[in-house]
Amino acid sequence: MRYLPLTGADRAAMLGAIGAAGVDDLFCDVPAAARLAGPLDLPAHQGEMEVERAFATLAQKNLTPACAPSFLGAGAYRHHIPAAVDHLIQRGEFLTSYTPYQPEVSQGTLQYLFEFQTQVALLTGMEVANASLYDGATACAEAMTMAARIAKRNKVVVSGGLHPHWRETMATNGRFIGLVLDAAPPDWQGAEDLAGRIDETTACVVVQYPSFFGHIRDYAALAEACHARGALLVVAVAEIVALGALEPPGAMGADIVVAEGQSLGNPLNFGGPYVGLMATRESYVRQMPGRLVGQTADSDGRRGYVLTLSTREQHIRREKATSNICTNSGLCALAFTMHLTLLGEAGLARLARLNHAAAIALADRLAAVPGVQVVNRTFFNEFTLRLPRPAAPAVEALAARGILGGVPVSRLLPGLDDLLLVAATETNSEADMDAFAAALKEVL
Repeated sequence: MRYLPLTGADRAAMLGAIGAAGVDDLFCDVPAAARLAGPLDLPAHQGEMEVERAFATLAQKNLTPACAPSFLGAGAYRHHIPAAVDHLIQRGEFLTSYTPYQPEVSQGTLQYLFEFQTQVALLTGMEVANASLYDGATACAEAMTMAARIAKRNKVVVSGGLHPHWRETMATNGRFIGLVLDAAPPDWQGAEDLAGRIDETTACVVVQYPSFFGHIRDYAALAEACHARGALLVVAVAEIVALGALEPPGAMGADIVVAEGQSLGNPLNFGGPYVGLMATRESYVRQMPGRLVGQTADSDGRRGYVLTLSTREQHIRREKATSNICTNSGLCALAFTMHLTLLGEAGLARLARLNHAAAIALADRLAAVPGVQVVNRTFFNEFTLRLPRPAAPAVEALAARGILGGVPVSRLLPGLDDLLLVAATETNSEADMDAFAAALKEVL
């Protein structure tokens, strides 16, 4: 709870300075129909202790991944974050929630961003990465517009295995700049063929790896099909830990790779803030949105870091900008870099193996529940179940038993009522999995 030390006299002085008669004048631009006619039905005043107690009681009605066995995923994953990450990101030479406006003064910030870019490029198998974007969904939309600029075309083929929220973000951005999305139907069986949708107007094909439903596919042939028609392949990654075990998208021929980096260094936090990753080929670097930090040497030969490229709407007219993104996710990117640095290459590979092993163990248990079918032939740490009844009420029944048993696909894709998306990470114990399987058997 934040303490605001302003007195009535302070508020009167501020309102007087701007010529407002009262606080209500500050909301005069809000339509009357959108304003409350009176105060909410809440106690008029309580002490700090009473307020804290009341909110704690309300919060206890929630079932969170921190207090229950959780198998939630669908784009946001619970992983163990070493306590050292929080300590390191608060060191004075790093601590900032924002990208520097006088960048060369902030050598600590530039150094970690340079390390961040290097890590992202290595993970994705690409030649260059930027200093982060807002999150995976907006990074995916930026990749779409970047591909359209490069190809000078306006058609975007979207996989049915792309996260529904990411698809919606692309559609929202695309409709204002004349892009046409050719969205394939939900690919819950992992069998779609997108090559036939590519034509001479196609700017790019956007796929997810692993897919929203957990399927792992080799996109090398699709990359060749794209390049043969002058289009780009954009690969989106929602679970970045997967790249500790899977072949990097760059090795399959991807032209742009975007990802959500939340899984490393950033806890589940009611939807954010998270951190978007973007990497591409060097030949496309001047079309890449965001910022790029480079390494150099000063006049005395000492190593230093500089802001090499920056695309911002303040620099040129908005409609002429490469991108209208005007910052990066500085603190979240720093946490990502700290966590990955602590893991190292061998540690990340081990973490990925632990995740996959947990998912296999969970899939074996759940497949033994009568009526339950594991849809996937391949997966990393997330897979789709087909249940003998609608998944949404089953998940509610599991929650009543103290288990967060995955995400009903119908919540994001109405109509796919019997599909349940389930994730397992290194945080899930054998006892968690046994409890989930037993509870699922009871509720079906």
